[in-house]
Amino acid sequence: MFKSVNPYNQEIVAVFEPESDAAGKVSAAHRAFTAWESTSLEERKTRILAFAAVLEARKEEYARMITLEMGKLLTEARAEVEKCLVTTRFYVKEAENYLRPVPVQSANRQAWYAFEPIGAVLAIMPWNFPFWQVLRFAVPNLLLGNTVLLKHASNVPGSAANLESAFREAGFPAGVFQSVNLSSAHIETLISHPLIKGVTLTGSGPAGASVASLSGKYLKKSVLELGGSDPFVVLKDADLDAAAATAVKSRFQNAGQTCIAAKRWIVESDIYEAFREKVVQAVAGLHPGDPLDPATTLAPVARADLAETLEQQVRDLVKQGAEPLTRWERDRCLMAPQVLEISRSLAAGYREEVFGPVGFLIRAADAAEAVAIANETPFGLGASLWTRDTEKGKALMREIRAGAVFLNGMVKSEGPVPFGGTGESGYGRELGSFGMHEFANIKSYIISQ
Repeated sequence: MFKSVNPYNQEIVAVFEPESDAAGKVSAAHRAFTAWESTSLEERKTRILAFAAVLEARKEEYARMITLEMGKLLTEARAEVEKCLVTTRFYVKEAENYLRPVPVQSANRQAWYAFEPIGAVLAIMPWNFPFWQVLRFAVPNLLLGNTVLLKHASNVPGSAANLESAFREAGFPAGVFQSVNLSSAHIETLISHPLIKGVTLTGSGPAGASVASLSGKYLKKSVLELGGSDPFVVLKDADLDAAAATAVKSRFQNAGQTCIAAKRWIVESDIYEAFREKVVQAVAGLHPGDPLDPATTLAPVARADLAETLEQQVRDLVKQGAEPLTRWERDRCLMAPQVLEISRSLAAGYREEVFGPVGFLIRAADAAEAVAIANETPFGLGASLWTRDTEKGKALMREIRAGAVFLNGMVKSEGPVPFGGTGESGYGRELGSFGMHEFANIKSYIISQ
C-alpha cells in the first residue's frame, strides 16, 4: 500500500492501492499518443489552459495535500501551485515559437527541421516539489504531443492522484497523462517496455545512475536532474544584509530539501565574521513547527528516515572537525536549523549532498579562493555570487562550474530559463525551449530538386 503520512504528527492522511496493471497503462499511453500527436497545437493549448483553470480553482485543496503529505509550509505549498500556474501559461504563450520549423541554408533547394513528438515518456519524480517537478516537465511535453506516465515518489501518492484528476477534469483524453503507483523495484519493468520512448528523472545521484544505466541498456533517451551542493559566494564588496538574508532563505526554505538550495556559504575573509553573525542570528529566529500554522517558519523534514540520516551526517561532520554554531535538536521530523563552520579541506572532501536544514559556512582568503572552493565539488547544479562590481561578477560567473549562476540573487528555476546541471548533478535540460526539445524528434526535411 502507498500511504500519505503527515511528517508533523505521523498521522496517515490517505492510503492508495499499488498499481495492478502497469503494462496496461503503458499501452494506454501509447494508444493515446497515436491520437494526441495528431491533435492541433491550438487544441493542445486549449486543454492546457483548461488544466491551468483547474489548478487555480483548486489551489487551496492541492496546497493542503502537498503540506499534509510532505510537510512544507502551507504558504510554500501555495507558492508552488502558483508557480505551476505561471509556467503553464508561459508555455501556452511560447509553444508556437518553440515548435516553429527552422529553415536552414543547404546545398539542396530547400531544407528545414521540425520538432515532433516521440511517444510516451516516463517521468520519475521526487517528493520535495510534488507539483512543480512534474509539471515543468509534463506541460511542455504535452504541448509537443507526447504523452506522460508519472511514477511519483511513494510518499506523495495524494499529489500524484490530484495531478491525474486535474488533467482529467480539464478534459484531456484518457491515457494522455496517467499516474502509476509503483515501488522503485519496478522501474526496470517500465523503462524496458518497448512503448516507453524516453525517461526523465529528478532525484538522487544513486537513483540517477540506476536510471541512466537502464536507459542505456534499453536505448531510451533520458534526462537527469540530480543533487547539488550549491555554492553561495559572498565577496567583501557585497551588500551584506541582502546576501545574508538571501543565504538563509535559500538554505532553509522547504526545510532545506531543495536541490538548488545554498548549501555552502563561502565568504571572503574581510567580511566573514560580520556575515556569520547575521546568518546565525537569522537562523536562530526560525521556528520549527506545524506547517499549517502561520507562525511556523521552518517546516518538518519529509520523512523520519531522512531526519535520521541528516542527524548522522551532522554528527559525522562534527567528529571530523566541523564547528556547530547553533543548537542541535530533533523531535522525529522536526529539526532545529543547523549552521556548521567547516574548513575548506573538510568541505572539499565531503562528497554527500546534505538534503535538509543544515548550512555550511566556509572562509575564503579572497575572491580567487572563493571561486576555487565553489568548484571543489562533484556537483554542478546552481551557484550564487554576491558583489557590487557587476563586471567583476560577470567574469567570476564564467569561472564557476554549474548549470546556472546567479549574480546577487537566489538560485531558482523559472519558465523561460533552461534548468539542469553538470557533473554529478545530471545531464539534459528542462524549461525554456529545451523543455519541449529534449524529448522531440528533431526531424530534418530536405528537398533536393
